[in-house]
Amino acid sequence: MNILVIDGQGGGVGRALVEKISTKCKSASIVAVGTNSLATVNMLKAGNISGATGENAVVYNAKRADVIVGPIGIVMANAMLGEITPKMAEAISSSDAHIILIPMNRCQTQIVGVQDKKVAEYVDDVVDEILKL
Repeated sequence: MNILVIDGQGGGVGRALVEKISTKCKSASIVAVGTNSLATVNMLKAGNISGATGENAVVYNAKRADVIVGPIGIVMANAMLGEITPKMAEAISSSDAHIILIPMNRCQTQIVGVQDKKVAEYVDDVVDEILKL
């Protein structure tokens, strides 16, 4: 299974995802793509994975992934303080991959009906969903 982890800003959510997925899904091939180099570097520290940075990396890898995971902002143009370009959001949301998103109530986006959990709990939920696939 090819899993694409996408994150921006400092890459903390992506790093947590990579760490947990690497531990629980040993046979998975993980590619981490950051919207900026800091996010990519932080995700790469989490395990023996491939990594890339930027819009083209998102577009290229979204086509090849079986599963895409990350914060919900990755499917919203101009989210993450503008780091998610419209082309990135379109590539992710148009992918044939199974997309698993972590709800984040930031960047003027409120997601109602979501449980109030810590990011680590949502990361565990993501891994549980991947294992179901």
